Amino acid sequence: MHHQWLLLAACFWVIFMFMVASKFITLTFKDPDGYSAKQEPLILTAVTKVDEVHVPEQKHWPEEFQPTGKAFSGNLIRQPLVHMERLELLRNVCRDTALRNLSHTAVSKFVLDRIFVCDKHKILFCQTPKVGNTQWKKVLIVLNGAFSSIEEIPENIVHDHEKNGLPRLSSFSDSEIKKRLNLYFKFFIVRDPFERLISAFKDKFVHNPRFEPWYRHEIAPGIIRKYRKNRTETKGLQFEDFVRYLGDPNHRWLDVQFGDHIIHWVTYVELCAPCEITYSVIGHHETLEDDAPYILKAAGIDHLVSYPTIPPGITVYNKTKVERYFSGISKRDIRRLYTRFEGDFKLFGYREPDFLLN
Repeated sequence: MHHQWLLLAACFWVIFMFMVASKFITLTFKDPDGYSAKQEPLILTAVTKVDEVHVPEQKHWPEEFQPTGKAFSGNLIRQPLVHMERLELLRNVCRDTALRNLSHTAVSKFVLDRIFVCDKHKILFCQTPKVGNTQWKKVLIVLNGAFSSIEEIPENIVHDHEKNGLPRLSSFSDSEIKKRLNLYFKFFIVRDPFERLISAFKDKFVHNPRFEPWYRHEIAPGIIRKYRKNRTETKGLQFEDFVRYLGDPNHRWLDVQFGDHIIHWVTYVELCAPCEITYSVIGHHETLEDDAPYILKAAGIDHLVSYPTIPPGITVYNKTKVERYFSGISKRDIRRLYTRFEGDFKLFGYREPDFLLN
C-alpha cells in the first residue's frame, strides 16, 4: 500500500513538472500581440551583419506576398531574396498601365528636395516622413562627418537643414543630379500607408512634440472649414476631417496653400518617384530590424555606423489601432482615401484593409 502511494505521488509530480515546462515554452516563444501606444521616438542599437548568399537568377513572385508584419523578421539569410522580390514587384506594378496615374510622377524639384545626399559614401536617401526617417538622417549626418557619432547630434539639428550638413539633391546642377541618380546607392523606407497617415495625424495635429503651431492654427482650420460636416462642432481637427481632405480628388487646391508641410501625408509616389528613379533598396518599417542592417551592408557602410536600437515591437503593424481609427468613418470616405493611396499599396505589397473588403 505504501509503495502504491509513492508511485501515485511520483506520477502527480511528473504531470505537474510537464505542465510548468509547457507553460514556460509557451510564454518564451509567444509572438508579441502588438506594441505600446508610444511609437516615437526610435532609439538605435548595434546591428548584426548580414551574410552573403547566392540567389538564383530566376525567381517567381509569390502569389500573396505581404511585407506587413514579421513575415521575414529574424531570417536574415533570406534578406537578399526579399529585397529582390520587392524590387521585382515594384517594376511589375510600374509597368501596369491601369495604375499609371497612381504610380508615376515627374522627377520635379519637389521630389529632388526630398532626397538627401552623402557624397562621401555615394548614397542617396529619399525622405518619407512618419517612417522613422529621423534616425536615417542621423546616420547620414554622421557619415557626412558633421558629427562623430549619432549620440552627439542635438535633436534640434537633425531637421535644421542649414546646420545638419545634409545637402538636398535639388541643390546640384542638372548634370550633377543625373550623375548621382545613375551612380549612387539609393534607398527609402515605406510603411503601411493607412498606419502612416494615422501617425502623421497624431504627430502634427494631436501631440505636436516639436511645437509646430502652424499645423493646429493654420492647416487644421483650413481642413475643418472645407471638410467638416457638422459646422456646430467646435473640437479641433478630427481624423474623419483629415481622411475626407486626403480622399478628395480636388485636394490639391489646399495642398498648394499648405506648401511643403504636406510631405507628412502625400503618397510615397509623390515623394520619391519610385517608378522614375531606380532605387537600390526599399526598406519596410514593419521589418526594420532586418532591413536596417541589410541596407547598411548593401551600401557598404555597416563597418562605419549602426542604426540605433529599435525598441521591441515598435515596428509591428498595429491592425487593431488602424481599425479603431477608421471605425467611425464612412465606407465612401475610406474608399476615396484608398483610391488615392492605391498606388502605394500595390507598389510595395501592402494588402487592401479588411474593413474595405467586408
